[in-house]
Amino acid sequence: MKKLILSLFVMASLVGCKKEAESAQAIAPVSPELADNTIVYEANIRQYSPEGTFNAFVRDIPKLKKLGVKVIWLMPIHQIGFKNRKAKGNLSIEQVTDVLEKKIYLGSPYSIKDYRSINVHYGSEEDFQYLVDTAHKNGMYVILDWVANHTAWDHPWITQHPDYYTRDKEGKMIAPFDWTDVAELDYNNKNLRKAMIEDMKYWIDKFNIDGFRCDVAAEVPVDFWENATAELNKIKPVFMLAEAEKPELMKKAFDMQYGWEAHHILNDIAKGKKTVKAFDEYIQKVKDSLQPDDIHMNFTSNHDENSWNGTEYERMGNAVETMAALTYTMPGVPLIYNGQEYDLNKRLRFFEKDTIPQTTGKMFSIYEKLGKLKVENPALNGGKKPASYQRLVTSADTRILAFQRENQGKKVIYLGNLSRRTQDFTVELEGNYVDYMTGNEFTITKDQKLNFKPWEYKILVVK
Repeated sequence: MKKLILSLFVMASLVGCKKEAESAQAIAPVSPELADNTIVYEANIRQYSPEGTFNAFVRDIPKLKKLGVKVIWLMPIHQIGFKNRKAKGNLSIEQVTDVLEKKIYLGSPYSIKDYRSINVHYGSEEDFQYLVDTAHKNGMYVILDWVANHTAWDHPWITQHPDYYTRDKEGKMIAPFDWTDVAELDYNNKNLRKAMIEDMKYWIDKFNIDGFRCDVAAEVPVDFWENATAELNKIKPVFMLAEAEKPELMKKAFDMQYGWEAHHILNDIAKGKKTVKAFDEYIQKVKDSLQPDDIHMNFTSNHDENSWNGTEYERMGNAVETMAALTYTMPGVPLIYNGQEYDLNKRLRFFEKDTIPQTTGKMFSIYEKLGKLKVENPALNGGKKPASYQRLVTSADTRILAFQRENQGKKVIYLGNLSRRTQDFTVELEGNYVDYMTGNEFTITKDQKLNFKPWEYKILVVK
C-alpha cells in the first residue's frame, strides 16, 4: 500500500512539474503587433562563447532580456557539409593535406548537409529545445536561419534527388555566385518545393520555433515563399524575415526585410561620402514605393558585414553610437549582432572557431537604454501601425538630421550631427524636453542656435 501511495505521489509530482514547465514555456503566438517594439538579436552559436554551444548561449538569455530583445535569430544550427568545404583563400578542405589543419576549418554555417539535423558541436536536440523553452519563458521568440537557395554538396538530395538542382549547359550541377561549397537548387521542381516546406515544418512541429530568417530570399521565387508562409501559418503563426530588399516579398510572404540600402547610406555618411540628404531621399523612397506596413530591419552590423566588410568601428569610426541610436529611432526594427553589446571590434572568422569578447564596456548600457525606449515608448513603434515620421527643418540640413516620431500622444525626437565637424544650427523646434540618454532637462526656444560636436546626438522626450 505504501508503495502504491508513493507511486501515486511521484506520478502527481511529475504531472505537476510537467504542467509547471509547460506554463513556464508558454508564450503568446506571433502577432502583427510583435514588430511594433521588437528588437532582434542575431546569435552566431559557434562564435558566441568559447564553448560554442547552445547551453553557453542559454546562460546569457537573461542579459538579452535586459537589452529589450524580443526575437532571437539563430544563424544556421545544422550539420555543415564537408565536400568542397572552404578552407582558406581559394582552397577547399580536400586540398589541405595536413590532418591537424583540416580540423581547423569548420565550414560555412550556410552549407547545409541536412535540414533536419543539429550540429553536434553546438549540442543535442534536448539542448536546443532547452534554448527555445528558455527564450519563450523569458518572453522571446526564436527564429532559425533557413538556407533555401542551396545545399552542401554532400546533402542526401545530391544523390537521391539530383533533379532538385540547377544545371549548366553541360548538365552539371552548379554553385551560385562564387560559393563553391554549395550547390544551387532548382525551384522549377515541384517536388523540391514540397520537400523544402516539409523540412521547415519539422522545426515548428518538433521544437516549437517561431519562424525563420531566410537567407538570400530574393534568389528564391516569390511564390515559393508565399506558399511556404501560408503552410507554416497553418501550424502556428510565424515571424518571417527576408534577407532581401524586394517589395514583392513583403506583400504576402514576409513580415520584415533587411534595410540594406539604409545600412549602406549610414556607412557612407560615416565615411564622409554622403550627407543627410541621402538619408532623407531614402526615407521618401520607402514612403513612395512600399506599403505603409512594410517593415525594415535596421542595423550597423551583422555576420556578413562583420566578417567581410569590417566591424562597425572600421566602417563608422566615431559615429558608431550615433548610428546605433538612429537605427532605434528611425522607422523600422533594430538589430543587434552578437558582440556589439560588448563593443566588438574584431572581424569574426567565418569558417573557423572564434569567439566574441564578453567584457562589458560602453555599448551594453547604451543598447540597454535604447532598448527600454524602443520597447516602452509607442512613438517608436515600427510595425504594422508605425508611429508617424516628421522631418524637422534645420539650418544645416545636409549635416544635421532632425526628425520627430509620434504615436498615441507620445513624441520622440532625434537630433544628430552626422558629420565630422562641429556644427552650429537652428532647428524648427521649441519646448521643454528631457535628453533621454543623460536624463538632463533640455529646453529649446524658437530660433535658438545649437552647437553639436562631431557625431553628437540627442534623443528628446517630452517631460
